Amino acid sequence: MWGRNPRTLLLRALFLDWFGQILILVLIMLAPAAFGVPIGGTQLVGQYSWLLFCLLLYPLLGWLFGSYTVLRWRRLPLVVLLQRLLLTAVATLIVVALARWLLNPGEQVWLVYRRVQLVWVAAVMGWSLFVRIGLRRGMLLPESPRLLLLAADQEREPILQAWRRVPQRDRLETIQLGQLQRELQGLNAPLMLTLTPQIRADLSLQQLRNQLETGDPSLLSVVSTERLFEQMQERLPPVLLPDVGLIYDDLPWAATFSVQAQLKRAADLIVAGGLLVLSFPFVALAALLVWLEDRGPVFYVQQRSGWLGRPFSVLKLRTMEVQPANAAPTWTEPGDRRITKVGYWLRRLRLDELPQLLNVLSGEMSLIGPRPERPEFEEELELHIPHYRKRHWMRPGLSGWAQVCAPYASSIEDSDLKLSYDLYYLRHFSTWIDFVILFRTIKTVLKAGGR
Repeated sequence: MWGRNPRTLLLRALFLDWFGQILILVLIMLAPAAFGVPIGGTQLVGQYSWLLFCLLLYPLLGWLFGSYTVLRWRRLPLVVLLQRLLLTAVATLIVVALARWLLNPGEQVWLVYRRVQLVWVAAVMGWSLFVRIGLRRGMLLPESPRLLLLAADQEREPILQAWRRVPQRDRLETIQLGQLQRELQGLNAPLMLTLTPQIRADLSLQQLRNQLETGDPSLLSVVSTERLFEQMQERLPPVLLPDVGLIYDDLPWAATFSVQAQLKRAADLIVAGGLLVLSFPFVALAALLVWLEDRGPVFYVQQRSGWLGRPFSVLKLRTMEVQPANAAPTWTEPGDRRITKVGYWLRRLRLDELPQLLNVLSGEMSLIGPRPERPEFEEELELHIPHYRKRHWMRPGLSGWAQVCAPYASSIEDSDLKLSYDLYYLRHFSTWIDFVILFRTIKTVLKAGGR
């Protein structure tokens, strides 16, 4: 089952790319004439730092330009894949050329010769194309299972609606009892079956339960609705979560001496302090630009809900026009006309969030966690979305699982989707998932993909 995890898919692509880079370099070293490469020898003595630089650069730019992201798409257009791989290859050649020009290595460093790089990167691009097509078509991974849902009539539609909220390559099929029994009799391919609570509680289906328990576990997996969404979409739709489905005492950091919780707080202090020092010139420049645009206030102080819903003041660089003191709170929508020209770029680069590092140092926020919401909005959200208050069981964060997985929330429906990711983060919090969020946030900043 682990081979179908989306992050495992990306990691396999990464390691296969590294393997391809090394394999192609070895072939060039063994037979330079066959590749038309005039290298000064087959030794790498004195250029290991350049080798490490090249091995890290190609995957890094591939990650930045989305050659790994396409593996999670429902469909993979060949034109788009070629475009992203070509962009990665061209960017790699440009960066290596700039590094060579700036550092001016000696003639013995043949690894960065123009012809060597052209042959190496072109071959790696072809290898990466083969790897991605192979991964998507199942040649390098276990076969993906069919996803079947056996549900009572009143349970079926809410589950399907929740499933369709997130584009998925895998299709969730509904099935009737008679069809399922025929499927189980001739089972010869992996199958993941989801049974809803009413189906599980139906005493008349004892024969089906016996049949499922005696099935081949390598071909048949029976999961709950919660587990289906956790495993395939990495979220927990609140409408499908029972009242006791998420209890504070069961959460990873609830233990009195949780090592991961202590590491998280230590990382908050160290990283936030370092970022404050490093980002001070950028914040000062951004503040000056904000003031020059309309001579209004530079910073914006707003009440947000924090730990256990307690209000605190969050500090941001102002990105909107100055609003009247009695203006009613409204959702920020894509293309909102209140956003200033400077504010547009601050939001895209997420520089407007940097002053909140002070909130992190004070303990009101964390680097990673559910984003804090305005109390005025939360009163309405709690009325329409079950389990909403549970997102307050962790300190709010500068970035979070919902922020890197879901679109900007501008309605109750959007907030419901984002909560499904927050609930998943609450249940599966770990240092590893914090690292995943951190790197995806860095990618958003580098691509100016903030909103």
